[in-house]
Amino acid sequence: MSDSEAAPSVEAPIVDRSERGGNVGLLVTLALSLVAAAGVFAMLDRSRAEPYVLGLLGLLAVVGVFSLFAGAIGLIRFGARNDRQHALAKRFLDTMTDGVCLTDVEGRIVYANAAYGRLIRAETPSEVRTVERVFSGDPDAADVIFRLAQAAREGRSAREEVRLAHPIGRSDGSPRWYRIRVRPLPDAARPLSVWQIADVTRDRDEQEDSFQALQRAVNFLDHAPAGFFSADALGHIVYMNATLADWLGYDLAEFEAGRIGLSNLAAGDGAALLDGVRGAPGEVRTGIVDLDLVKRNGQSLPVRLIHRVPVGADGGVGDSRTLVLNRSPGEDISESLRAAEVRFARFFNNTPVAIAGIDKDGRLGRTNAPFMRIFGSFLKVEPTAARGRLTDVVAERDRLAVVEALKGALTGQGQVPPIDVSLADDKARSARFFVSPVEEGAGDGEVAVVYALETTEQRALEAQFAQGQKMQAIGQLAGGVAHDFNNVLTAIIGFSDLLLANHRPTDPSFQDIMNIKQNANRAAGLVRQLLAFSRRQTLRPQVLNLSDVLSDLSILLDRLLGEKVQLRMVHGRDLWTVMADLNQLEQVVINLAVNARDAMPEGGRLEIRTLNLPAGEVGALGYKGMPAADYVVLEVEDTGTGIPEEIIEKIFEPFFSTKEVGKGTGLGLSTVYGIVKQTGGYIWPHSEMGVGTTFRIFLPRHVQVAEAQPKRPVEQTPMADLTGNAIILLVEDEEAVRAFAARALASRGYTVHEASTGAEALEVMKETDGRIDLVVSDVVMPEMDGPSLLRELRKTRPDLKIIFVSGYAEDAFKKNLPENEQFNFLPKPFSLKQLATTVKETLAE
Repeated sequence: MSDSEAAPSVEAPIVDRSERGGNVGLLVTLALSLVAAAGVFAMLDRSRAEPYVLGLLGLLAVVGVFSLFAGAIGLIRFGARNDRQHALAKRFLDTMTDGVCLTDVEGRIVYANAAYGRLIRAETPSEVRTVERVFSGDPDAADVIFRLAQAAREGRSAREEVRLAHPIGRSDGSPRWYRIRVRPLPDAARPLSVWQIADVTRDRDEQEDSFQALQRAVNFLDHAPAGFFSADALGHIVYMNATLADWLGYDLAEFEAGRIGLSNLAAGDGAALLDGVRGAPGEVRTGIVDLDLVKRNGQSLPVRLIHRVPVGADGGVGDSRTLVLNRSPGEDISESLRAAEVRFARFFNNTPVAIAGIDKDGRLGRTNAPFMRIFGSFLKVEPTAARGRLTDVVAERDRLAVVEALKGALTGQGQVPPIDVSLADDKARSARFFVSPVEEGAGDGEVAVVYALETTEQRALEAQFAQGQKMQAIGQLAGGVAHDFNNVLTAIIGFSDLLLANHRPTDPSFQDIMNIKQNANRAAGLVRQLLAFSRRQTLRPQVLNLSDVLSDLSILLDRLLGEKVQLRMVHGRDLWTVMADLNQLEQVVINLAVNARDAMPEGGRLEIRTLNLPAGEVGALGYKGMPAADYVVLEVEDTGTGIPEEIIEKIFEPFFSTKEVGKGTGLGLSTVYGIVKQTGGYIWPHSEMGVGTTFRIFLPRHVQVAEAQPKRPVEQTPMADLTGNAIILLVEDEEAVRAFAARALASRGYTVHEASTGAEALEVMKETDGRIDLVVSDVVMPEMDGPSLLRELRKTRPDLKIIFVSGYAEDAFKKNLPENEQFNFLPKPFSLKQLATTVKETLAE
């Protein structure tokens, strides 16, 4: 008990200067008595009265001094005003256990109750001091008293607590806590300040005891022989005891509530398994789960979780209470049983196969974590309902097959064929079920065990692989047809040129020959489109900025789109460069723009956008087969009719078209596909019926590398004189092409030796003793192809000049040649002038 509580609660105030005057009746009576005594002494003789007179004077002196002192301290009041309300207020203050002191604006004490005197240890009224003086000598209270005094001067209420090393007025003893309050007391005559002091040491001690008890309880929980954690409804860990933190390798001092998720703590699909432990509204359900937790260093910790999740009456999920039992080696008494259970639990929950037990009614029994991850969303029915059935997780059209398989397991059928099903309400997801019967009495009510593998990704890959194989096969076919057709077109165009050279424009046959040549050139254009699709056309790549390419195309695109279609271009900032063939890239944009125009017969908007796509953002797009790298993206978006879902996978196939007969060749998008693929890029269509279509093209970013010796561009100037007298070896297995080329070169003055194969060409070299100035050779030939012929010729003629002729792209055979091999290339089909010009330029190099 504090000093302030040891004294009686009702006492007279130690200081009361609030009223002056009072009862003087006693002094008047005393004075009258003294006057009467003086009259009696006057009737006596002097010798007998002198001692009495002297004694009376002394008594009067003592009474005077006492009166002065009593008046000073308030024991005697002059002019008393015993107002009844003031008396009640003082009696109330005197009964308070807190010390109360009233001071005026000058800081003088007006009133102080007895409790105040006890607190400050004032034994006499003269020892009573103001609060500021009481605490002025203690440095620990200086700042507190200063703030309170400032508040008193400003007429504000304030409250502070201060801790002193010793009680007030003593130099020894235990520390004490004091609560000090000050508030204004308005008065018509003079404002007063009420100071109130209370010893709150006991309250503080009780708070400290409660805190220590709580700390002990937390310490018991923290260092219990079992782990414990709590997770909120979102799966965030809000509490973890020290034992579990030590097991997992976490520093409990650095643990922050909500920073670690349950999915980070539970290995594999353990979080999904725990999410299944949930009761009905108003129910607290407890589940026992064996799984592995993930330590901070990535290692696994086998545990058994006693998991409890409260559910409110409104269905709201509260924080879980989860007890964690360590099942590592040496932590369990029955070691062999523990090890077997841990191995089974680890296999059961960490296998990539979803497993579930099925009873005779087809209802699900025990399930592992992968099963809940794959099918948990289909099983969240009303909590009061029975456990879901296996048929609830599959599409309606596949439920009969599942029921038949379960019937087979129930009858003891040994081999139940696997079932491929689609998941309920999700046609894009699929799974394969393997049903295995359980021997009667061995499955705790289970008649079958179902093993499930999700095949969604596998089906998507199979479809993508099949589509890729189909496109590759079509490309090989198109390339082979284009190659052979190029030989035919080369002969048609070449012999047309020979005929035109012998006919004047006024000749009636001249126009017919020109029509033949023009139609052959149109056919050559179709062949080039086939070669573009098969990725075997010749490209002339250069460093390009897509924004510049689109800006140059904008005028042409406006003319192509017409007045009904609004063209809008959005250029990305600081766009990276790409390496591509300018003409082919322009062809890609034009083809997509024309298709978009045809899809908007009533008009609309075509938007072409460019942007950079860093490698780190590629994975978020979800495009399978596209590696993570830096890309420049070209997006062509229209507001047309859209492409139906069932044909969107066929749009890149050659000769596939949704347009009317005569309005499209079906080679536009296949050409786009081939050009993008040959450039090393990717193209993905996205379409929604009635909304529009977007084509996204991803071209690899080109990083320029400084060359030691930059190549100087070759200036090609048209040559007026295409004649010559050099000796040329012409190697071509197609007789018509060889005949045309031989006649064309001979007509220009060259000496031509012909060979149909590479072996014949080597024989010609021997017969002429190597006196050959130039070799013009086809690339694809029987017995010996063009690159093999070149390697043989280099053995005897390392400086021999050569021109390769092919219907395929230059890159298709360049990889078969030695590095830095020098040669020229002439793509098929070619005209007489193109052949003569290439031969003349090669001989002049």
